[in-house]
Amino acid sequence: MKHKVSVSINGKRHEDEVEPRLLLVHYLRDVVGLTGTHVGCDTSQCGACTVLLDGKAMKSCTMFAVQAEGRDVKTIEGLADPDGTLHPIQQAFWDEHGLQCGYCTPGFIMAAAYLLEQNPSPTEDEIRKGLEGNLCRCTGYVNIVKAVQTAARTMGGAPTAAQPAGAPAGE
Repeated sequence: MKHKVSVSINGKRHEDEVEPRLLLVHYLRDVVGLTGTHVGCDTSQCGACTVLLDGKAMKSCTMFAVQAEGRDVKTIEGLADPDGTLHPIQQAFWDEHGLQCGYCTPGFIMAAAYLLEQNPSPTEDEIRKGLEGNLCRCTGYVNIVKAVQTAARTMGGAPTAAQPAGAPAGE
């Protein structure tokens, strides 16, 4: 027996009939066609499927699509501007080489988006703690952390090297 689900995804309302056991990650990928959210493990170990649910980072393999009824989901596809301009976090991952194979990258970027929303000026330790639910098998995390630091500076949450702490912007 299928159930109707109505979810806002990246600002657009989606209504579909789904099996009650369909995971949110499979709903996003297979029904809605947003394949940027990756399935890495199906056991909530890797974080490749991280999305924002009502503004909070969560692993979309840990809940059923019907549990997202009436909620707001943001995926990696919804982070960039409509004109294709990358979000500062996406740009920082590109600029700082925060990816290699790229499989884990959408989950890291979404986790970083939540982290920087909660803490615009995280320390390196806070970044590592904030991303600890996401795994990468390629990079060793150094450039991922650098990317989040760069994004924080770009987004105005942390002073840049050229702007000392406490200095007003533009000086």
